[in-house]
Amino acid sequence: MQTSKTLNILLWIAQGLLALTFIWAAYMKLFAPVAEINKMWPWTINNAGLVKFTGVVDLLAGVGLILPALLRIQPKLTVFAAYGTILLMVAASAFHIARGEASQIGFNIFVATLAVFIAWGRQKKAPILAK
Repeated sequence: MQTSKTLNILLWIAQGLLALTFIWAAYMKLFAPVAEINKMWPWTINNAGLVKFTGVVDLLAGVGLILPALLRIQPKLTVFAAYGTILLMVAASAFHIARGEASQIGFNIFVATLAVFIAWGRQKKAPILAK
């Protein structure tokens, strides 16, 4: 039982970290001044449509990683959000590699790894909320 409780705590930490990261990124991509975004993420220059699209995707990922599990409404959606996050990070890595920015995919790999952990752990391995 202790392993399950520890795993649950680690999963919530991972979910919280990823959700905060994605919600912050969504906020920046959707509401920050273009000049500020361009300084932070060079790929955003001349890619306004992609920036807004990824902002919406980031927001959905952030919300999906937390709310279904937290509210206990369709908690399996958290697993699907984790799978979506993995796909998003694979696509982001491919995008950066194609742009000659392979040195910048370390963060994408880290996020994908956390998402794999969440998907694995939330597939009936640990209860959503400890009792």
